[in-house]
Amino acid sequence: MSTQLSSDQLLHAYEVMRTIRAFEERLHVEFATGEIPGFVHLYAGEEASAAGVMAHLRDSDCIASTHRGHGHCIAKGVDVYGMMAEIYGKKTGVCGGKGGSMHIADLEKGMLGANGIVGAGAPLVAGAALAAKIKGKDDVAVAFFGDGASNEGAVFEAMNLASIMNLPCIFVAENNGYAEATASNWSVACEHIADRAVGFGMPGVTIDGFDFFAVHEAAGAAIDRARAGQGPSLIEVKLSRYYGHFEGDAQTYRAADEVKNLRESRDCLLQFRDKTTRTGLLQTAQLDAIDARIDDLIEDAVRRAKSDPKPQPADLLTDVYVTYP
Repeated sequence: MSTQLSSDQLLHAYEVMRTIRAFEERLHVEFATGEIPGFVHLYAGEEASAAGVMAHLRDSDCIASTHRGHGHCIAKGVDVYGMMAEIYGKKTGVCGGKGGSMHIADLEKGMLGANGIVGAGAPLVAGAALAAKIKGKDDVAVAFFGDGASNEGAVFEAMNLASIMNLPCIFVAENNGYAEATASNWSVACEHIADRAVGFGMPGVTIDGFDFFAVHEAAGAAIDRARAGQGPSLIEVKLSRYYGHFEGDAQTYRAADEVKNLRESRDCLLQFRDKTTRTGLLQTAQLDAIDARIDDLIEDAVRRAKSDPKPQPADLLTDVYVTYP
C-alpha cells in the first residue's frame, strides 16, 4: 500500500470513489422511472481506476472518456449537480442538457468529453498531448478505453503516433471483461492488453483495478514519466462493472452469482476501507461521515435536476459555432 498519501489525500480518494458509487447506484434507480432520456452506462465497480489515475492530475491535464464516463467526470472534478442535470437533459447541465450521459464534457476541468464512439478518445488525447508539447508545458493527456476499444484501429494509430512523437500520453485500458456482451478472453487475442505496448515502443503494465493503491502507484509512475518528457505508457486496469453494458441489459452472458461475489470479495470501496482502517491511517468514523455527506449530496442533486428547467427551442441555435477571441 502506498505510504506517500496523507490522511487528507486518502479521505479525498475515498470521497471520489464514494461519490461515483452513490451517483451510479442512484442513477440505476432513477433510470427505471423513465424520467431520464437516452442511454445510460454505469461505472459502478470500477471506481478505483478513475480515482487512482485522476489523483495525479490537475485541471490543465486533459482526459478523454468513453460511453461509460460518469466516474471519469466525477474524479476529474466535474460538478456533480451539473452532471446530474445534464443526464436529466436540463438547461442547467454542464452541456446545457444537449449532451446527456454519453457526451458530458467540461473543458475547464480538462474533461474533453465522454464519447459514444468506441475508441474515439485516444486520437483526441494524442492531439491534446501534442498541443502541450508544442506549448512547452508539462501537462499530460490520458485516454480511457475499454477492452472492446482496445481492438480499434484509432487506438492503435494514436498509440503509434504518441510513441513516434514522444507525446505525454497515458493510455488506460479499463478491461472489465466484456465488450458489451462479448468476453474479452474471446475477443482479445493476447491475455493482457498491456502486452501490446511493446509493439508501440512504450512501457505497459497490467494491474488490479479493484485496488486503488495499485492503480495510484502505476498511474503515478506513468504520469511522472510523461511529464518528464519520456513519452507515453499503456496501463491495463483489470476490473469489473456491477451493472450491464447499458441500463436494461439482462446480462444473460454473466454467471448467476458473478456480480454478487465481486461485491462481497473484490469491491474497491470495501478494500480501501479495510486497508486504511486496519493500518490506522484512517478512522471508520471519518469514512462514515463521508458516506452520509455524499448520500445527502446525491439526494439534493437528483431533487434539483428534476425541478430544473429544460432547454428551450432558442437553445438549438447556441453552441453551433466556436467563437475565438
